[in-house]
Amino acid sequence: MKPTRQHALVATGLTKNYDDVVALHDFSATIDEGELVTLVGHNGSGKSTLLGIVSGVLEPTSGNVIVAGAAPGSLEARAAVSYVPDNPVLYDDLSVWEHIAYIAALHGTVGWEDRAPKLLEQLGLWERVDDLPSRFSRGLRQKTMLAVGLIRPFSLLLVDEPFVGLDPSGQAAIVDLMLEAVEAGATVLASTHQQTLLAHATRCIGLRDGETVFDGPAGSKEAAQLLSADLGGSGTAPD
Repeated sequence: MKPTRQHALVATGLTKNYDDVVALHDFSATIDEGELVTLVGHNGSGKSTLLGIVSGVLEPTSGNVIVAGAAPGSLEARAAVSYVPDNPVLYDDLSVWEHIAYIAALHGTVGWEDRAPKLLEQLGLWERVDDLPSRFSRGLRQKTMLAVGLIRPFSLLLVDEPFVGLDPSGQAAIVDLMLEAVEAGATVLASTHQQTLLAHATRCIGLRDGETVFDGPAGSKEAAQLLSADLGGSGTAPD
């Protein structure tokens, strides 16, 4: 008999308004441990807003979400959730290695010194380990942010547009790292405009103008169409 999966995330009726603009409307979903879920939709569809709420960075206007059994932003949730935003947040005066060391120490990470070289090698950052990410290209800054997000302990990984500015080999490396996280028992929720991740995901959630338009298998025809079709214009709401 297989063990019952626990819920990594339970969202009920999540809504986020910015004055008269609705960024997310009545979003509900349950995501279990060990799932690799892609969020797809055009810019302004609500993907970043949803990830911001789940991470605890944004407060919903209404609705409720439980992350790893706790409220977003609580100490319990912050210990469980690793959030990699679409705009890398890095220190100007810290090297790649210093970023890794600081975040690892902040979260009491055990054995990070042994894991970090392989992680940085996978991301193509080992040769740049003593350099300042503030001087990197957009793609290299994103890789550094991913390294920071992956070095710490987590049970839920949130990643917003991880493939921006990366070539196919860089995209493949990030997919491999996400799959490794899932194999280790974590849950991954990632927004993307790329087909790269969809082929490996277990589930796809499609958003359009803040509303859920699809929630089903990532390998389905409908999921593929969501990435290739125009989902109703560029939108005016924050993403």
